[in-house]
Formats: sequence, structure tokens, C-alpha cells
Amino acid sequence: MRSDICELCGSSKDLSVYELVSGDEEKSAVVCATCKGMIENPDTLEPNHFRCLSDSMWSEQIGVQALSYRILKRIDEDWARSLVDMMYLEDSVLEWAEDSKGSDIVHKDSNGTTLNEGDTVTLIKDLDVKGAGFTAKRGTAVRNIRLTDNPEQIEGKVNGVQIVLLTKFLKKA
Repeated sequence: MRSDICELCGSSKDLSVYELVSGDEEKSAVVCATCKGMIENPDTLEPNHFRCLSDSMWSEQIGVQALSYRILKRIDEDWARSLVDMMYLEDSVLEWAEDSKGSDIVHKDSNGTTLNEGDTVTLIKDLDVKGAGFTAKRGTAVRNIRLTDNPEQIEGKVNGVQIVLLTKFLKKA
């Protein structure tokens, strides 16, 4: 192992190499079990744990840079967006870091238009939001969407609540 601490949070317990690209040591990072668990299962992501990325995002290792970028893009908080805005990545590293979903997953709206991370979409139908107790009305704009691993779903905020939306009920604005 190239490091005796987690290259994200600095922990020295339960370390392993996390490969962003299988077999490419340059595109990997040494991470602790806590960070690895949250990377692999985004539902368990604790934003405050990753405030440490304000330091690790400046690593000379491109794997650590790209992983920091990908994690920060998942966190829907002002401090994380500010860190992403401050980051400087070489063009090739940025392109690779933004390709975290894999080139085989394409998200398309109800009209077949390709959706990208950060796009604005409009609801084409009233949608009952389960668990939140409101209906998202037709015509509502959802800004700064996030793509998921499922090509039929995106994440976005409606009425200040982060929800998962089916792409078949959306059109790109």
C-alpha cells in the first residue's frame, strides 16, 4: 500500500486500495472502511465526514483528486459546491472524474433527449411525492439534477426536498 493513512479523511484504521479504474494504480486511492462504505453506498453518505476533502482535493494523486471531486459533486450543500468551484483539475482528469457513471449509462427524458448532470428539467405530469406529503405539480422546474446509476431515474430538489424522479415524467428545459 502506498499510504499508511486514508487519503481522504486521514484515518489509519481498516485501510484498503479503492480502484476507480480496475488495475490502474494511478487511478486509485487508499481509503478507510468508513469512507469506502459511503463511496460504495451513497445512501449512507454523511456530508460532514467529507469536510476533510478541503485538504485531500489538493492531492498530487489524480485518483484522490477525482474521487474527491466525485464525492463533493454528490453532496448537496453550499460548502461542497464551493469546494468543487475551487478545485482545479487538468482537463483530462476532469473529464474522467465526471464520467463516474460509466459511458454505458445514458439518461433520457420523455422526448429522448439526453440528460446531463446539472441540467434543468420540467415535470410533465403531477406527481405524488411519497413520504413528503405533497404533490409535485406539472410544469415545476427541477434545477441542477443529479444522475443516478439507474438510467430511468434522476435526483433533484422539489419544494426544497431531495427526491428521485423517473425520467419518463420529465423533459429537458
